[in-house]
Amino acid sequence: MTTRICRLCGATVQRTLIDLGATPLANCYVTGEEAASGADRPYPLQVLVCDRCLLVQVGETIPPEAIFAADYAYFSSFSASWVAHARRYAAAMATRFNLHERSLVAEVASNDGYLLQHFRAMDIPVLGIEPAAGVAAAARRIGVRTEQMFFGADTAAGLASRYGRADLIAANNVLAHVPDLPGFVAGFTAMLRPEGVATFEFPHLLSLLEHVQFDTIYHEHFSYLSLLVVEHVLRDAGLRVFDVACLPTHGGSLRVFACHADASHAPQPGLDAVRAREAAAGLHRPETYDSFAPKVARIQRGFRSFVAEQHARGRRLAAYGAAAKGNTFLNSCGITASDVICVADRNPEKQGKLLPGSHIPVVSPDALAAARPDDVVILPWNLADEVAAELAPLRAAGTRLWVAVPEARAL
Repeated sequence: MTTRICRLCGATVQRTLIDLGATPLANCYVTGEEAASGADRPYPLQVLVCDRCLLVQVGETIPPEAIFAADYAYFSSFSASWVAHARRYAAAMATRFNLHERSLVAEVASNDGYLLQHFRAMDIPVLGIEPAAGVAAAARRIGVRTEQMFFGADTAAGLASRYGRADLIAANNVLAHVPDLPGFVAGFTAMLRPEGVATFEFPHLLSLLEHVQFDTIYHEHFSYLSLLVVEHVLRDAGLRVFDVACLPTHGGSLRVFACHADASHAPQPGLDAVRAREAAAGLHRPETYDSFAPKVARIQRGFRSFVAEQHARGRRLAAYGAAAKGNTFLNSCGITASDVICVADRNPEKQGKLLPGSHIPVVSPDALAAARPDDVVILPWNLADEVAAELAPLRAAGTRLWVAVPEARAL
């Protein structure tokens, strides 16, 4: 039995949600030479549940500097649906909180400027905070002012002294990437204006459990979050949740709205609604989490059988989307380049490299079309409709499209 100290409350943690074995970092794409030298070394990937504070967390923590390096390959703008989501967010927040040319909107983990560009287009001043050099440089190239650094209480105080405090701080899909949640959240307290608002978007733990989304587990996700836990973390930092929106992104996410504890923002109905959903699902009871691992094992067995069946029939199987979730899925299922001929991705930073662990070659969508595989598994199932539309010509030529979670099924 693995025993750890909870990263949030300090209790001894012994309950296992899922053990996915040893897998490489999910965004560690490698060349053939790097693969031969073991650059994509595996690390244990086990997720634990704290019985005291209910934080769901990875058992072994990899230093963020080893994950979000200068060559970190995730660029948000390569997903058209995600950019559209960001555009809708900017328009809604500008209206709801009366943002204007004297406001300041900041984003933590601002990536390549995919979101802040929309505020900038409305002449609202912006500031991106992004630790990865490559994507930070991409943001600056499109005119999004960006500081390259990790965010926390100390760096936030420095940013506030240089740029002023913010009216709105966005943190999309970053809260789960932070090993020190209290230290990270303290930065929002330091950087928000008295009536300022912070929004946190993150995949909802309840969706992960209900839809068996185990492929969203990887080392750079240090935590898997419920509103129950996030309210606890924010409250300890002097912040108060006043609204929650349920989003379809990433298979089911929450957008949590928080302000200073004494700010005037009134509680909204969305807050009590999500609290009630989590209570009904039993997220406050540690034993609720024990049924997850058997469900994962069933999906893994089913996909291995699916791959074996296609091979037995002489069919050539490829994949689409060199995404982190796909790497967790393939590696935990034991799938390699002998099973899947290639995986296509629009991101040129990944093309010509190999997926970590499985060493499946990453190619362009045009190369996938030229290969004419019999079957294509869409690994980022949350973007299945978008990808299926892109692959319509291949489908019309006879290629079957599939998703694998929560089971292998044809589209």
